Amino acid sequence: MANERTALIGHGVYSVQNESEMSGSGQQGNGSVHTSGHSATPRSLNTFFGVIVPTVLSMFSIVLFLRTGFVVGHAGLLQGLLMLAVAYFIISLTILSICAISTNGAVEGGGAYYMISRSLGPEFGGSIGLMFYLAKVCACGVYVLGLVEAILNIFGRDPGSSVSEGIRVLPQGYWYTVLYAAVVLQLCLLVCLVGAHMYSRASFLILLVVTVALVSVLVSPLAVRPRDFTISHQCGANGTCVYNTTYTGFNSTTLRRNLGPGYSLDYSTNTVMSFATVFAVMFTSCTGIMAGANMSGELKNPSVAIPKGTIIAVFYTFCVYVILFILVSSTCDRVLLIQDYGFFQRINVWPPFVIIGVYCASLSAAMCSLIGASRILHALALDQLFGMPLAPAAITSKSGNPWVAVLYTWALVQCVVFAGQLNIIAGLVTVFYLLAYAAVDLACLALEWASAPNFRPTFQFFSWHTCLLGIISCLVMMFVINPFYSSASIVVLLLLLLILHYRSPTSSWGYISQALIFHQVRKYLLMLDVRKEHVKFWRPQVLLMVANPRSSCQLITFINQLKKGGLYVLGHVQLGDLDVLPTDPIQAHYTFWLSLVDKLGVKAFVDLTLSPSVRQGTQHLLRITGLGGMKPNTLVLGFYDNSVPEDYFLQDPVFCPGSRAQLSGRGGNDFGVDLASLQAHFPPVRGTECPRCLSAEEYVGIISDAIKMGKNVCLGRYFFQLEGEWAAPKSDGAEWTVDVWPLNLLQPESGGYVDVCSLFLLQMACVLNMSPRWRRARLRIFLCVEAALGDQGWMVKEETLRDLLGKLRIRASIKIVPWDAVVKLHRGGQEPSTTTPGVGDSGEMQPDDRASPPSSALESFLSGVNGLLMEHSAQAAVRFLYLPCPPADSSQSQQYLAQLEAVTRDLGPTLLIHGLTKVTCTEL
Repeated sequence: MANERTALIGHGVYSVQNESEMSGSGQQGNGSVHTSGHSATPRSLNTFFGVIVPTVLSMFSIVLFLRTGFVVGHAGLLQGLLMLAVAYFIISLTILSICAISTNGAVEGGGAYYMISRSLGPEFGGSIGLMFYLAKVCACGVYVLGLVEAILNIFGRDPGSSVSEGIRVLPQGYWYTVLYAAVVLQLCLLVCLVGAHMYSRASFLILLVVTVALVSVLVSPLAVRPRDFTISHQCGANGTCVYNTTYTGFNSTTLRRNLGPGYSLDYSTNTVMSFATVFAVMFTSCTGIMAGANMSGELKNPSVAIPKGTIIAVFYTFCVYVILFILVSSTCDRVLLIQDYGFFQRINVWPPFVIIGVYCASLSAAMCSLIGASRILHALALDQLFGMPLAPAAITSKSGNPWVAVLYTWALVQCVVFAGQLNIIAGLVTVFYLLAYAAVDLACLALEWASAPNFRPTFQFFSWHTCLLGIISCLVMMFVINPFYSSASIVVLLLLLLILHYRSPTSSWGYISQALIFHQVRKYLLMLDVRKEHVKFWRPQVLLMVANPRSSCQLITFINQLKKGGLYVLGHVQLGDLDVLPTDPIQAHYTFWLSLVDKLGVKAFVDLTLSPSVRQGTQHLLRITGLGGMKPNTLVLGFYDNSVPEDYFLQDPVFCPGSRAQLSGRGGNDFGVDLASLQAHFPPVRGTECPRCLSAEEYVGIISDAIKMGKNVCLGRYFFQLEGEWAAPKSDGAEWTVDVWPLNLLQPESGGYVDVCSLFLLQMACVLNMSPRWRRARLRIFLCVEAALGDQGWMVKEETLRDLLGKLRIRASIKIVPWDAVVKLHRGGQEPSTTTPGVGDSGEMQPDDRASPPSSALESFLSGVNGLLMEHSAQAAVRFLYLPCPPADSSQSQQYLAQLEAVTRDLGPTLLIHGLTKVTCTEL
């Protein structure tokens, strides 16, 4: 993403430079998007004005004056205090997590979104941040509707009257409520367009007004004498319900009657209330704990101000709510509490105190939510997580006010107020906030469990127990309040998560998933004991040596299908000596190789080394690659011949700019490595006159080294002819076959099919046949016999082989291949002997003291073997051949490679395999 901000980069996320700075940096015009990580907007708010004041006002909001009686009247004092305790218990656990995260580094603009995204990564941060933004939008709608309700309580006409009486001049009804809400919202919009600083200056005065109104409510029971009231509500289309109720003052009988619950019909929604619905309304008073965190971009010292101010504000509001609950339950009849949301003005020493307090609290909470939501949206837009739809929200004014984000938010809140009633959307708001709080707890829990050394918050009063308890509490209360809203919100969250995962945004924030994976993998690697390995659970763990991926990508893809869930490592040796170099050149190459792995879609690790020779570097990789029980047991090399390699990058559409595969994003994140850089990093393929960096002796020495180290060896040839994943399926209807020749073709006298190497060939072919791409291929095993010599033992050999395949649960067809002519060429007209010239009993190429056959006879034999393979396996998709051991004498390396080249000439994709590991098991 273009705009990267970390905890170690300067403050100021959505700020804009002044004109002189803009001209100096080459940026011009107003309202432009700035992606600098440094702030030019002054941070002027301290703890009191930036955190305590907005948090207190948000938590008082409409519940303080308009829903206290609603909660106590329906739930009773005891259940009301229980609801208050549960709600503040949940937010207290969340506050501990907020304090821990906010004191672990510099907090930038975006508040809760910034903390979550920088802790959990872009996918979780973006999806949860958008959900939290929607929660703020809905909360703003709740406050606006609450303010309209308070206005209509004073200035609205009586439900049963069609004419105005005194100050009651405003007509009531659904559409009138929406109209009044739109006017109030327009006023909030004008204030927010001016900027957050205007609101912060006015918020202290609003808090003073609300405090005066609150004090008047607390002292009124001491000054107001008991009185009776008559309350009327519209019932149905034309009816009016009249209730007679009493304000008793402090009275023990009233307190006893209000102790227990009395859930009844809510006159605003005409639905019967329950614990869940009342709790949902009451919890809206607890949705303001992040009001200070959302102002983090304007705070002088967010890491100090957010925890300190939030804790003070929450403790203060909790004490106020407890006092009010006890006060109203001791002085007011239940009918008065249930049937009149604005009963405080009826029992106040001077009713205008309450009226002004309600208006100020609701209006300030609405503006605070609108400002906070716009800041979250602006931070989302700057991070470019959702692409073009949110791109305009990154635009700011000269003063740094994200006015486009404010307009976005205003339009969404305008849609919310069409609900018409506060209580209708209170449940949705509460569910959204609980989900956001659970996400904050999850972020802190993940950081704690990851045990990252850099997670050192200065706030220490938390643990993973508090985080986990907070998550569980939030999720439980979500489903208690409204299972449908809870399920739907979680589904929306998962959809957003999948969308962001598909978009694969890259960032330098760090991914908590990587820290958690590292933590768990380390533990499981320690548990993976090599002493407990068993042949039943063997799987290939491959080290594939790659000189240039331009000519090796088909082989890389094929081995990926052959690994069967085992370790797969791409190894590369760069020639050089670190003693004469200023820095290690290998480190800069990893990103390009990992991008190549992403482009090819293979599940492989990358291991690179610097060495004076390829042979020595391969030895290093064979020894040090992997950890614990995950170490390579098989070495795969490309074939050593004189053919000119082809450039795979010119064939696969993934590496072609503008292709459909490239545009569709195959390969995922590029992490700063685009296609042009990737192609430029890897050199062109070797030409016909280019010298090799590897001699034949060194190549054969690598094979010998691997065998000495107990590794299985595979040589791949002609894999550039293998159909790629982009190729169309065969149109002639011919089936795919995998041909296995388990006999050492260079030693006809061996005649064995049950040695370790032959069984290894069978196992590898079976593993390939189990991969999804090769599942439909038919496995064929070739049994070479000498029929013309009267050797009737081939029938016994076939039956023995068939019985072996049955025990090994390998589904394959057996093909009988007479090879009398080839054996005759090998013997050179001599009597059969137990030792093949040039080939030892173990299959190892070695010098022979006896007279070797003429070179022409050997060439004829090798040509005969190649002809036999061409005759029976020319149409196979891939062939598995027995690889004899290399000669102990390095002077015979050329001859060894020449024989392998002659046998496999023009065969097509062929894998020569020499297995040392026992890999088959017939027992449970």
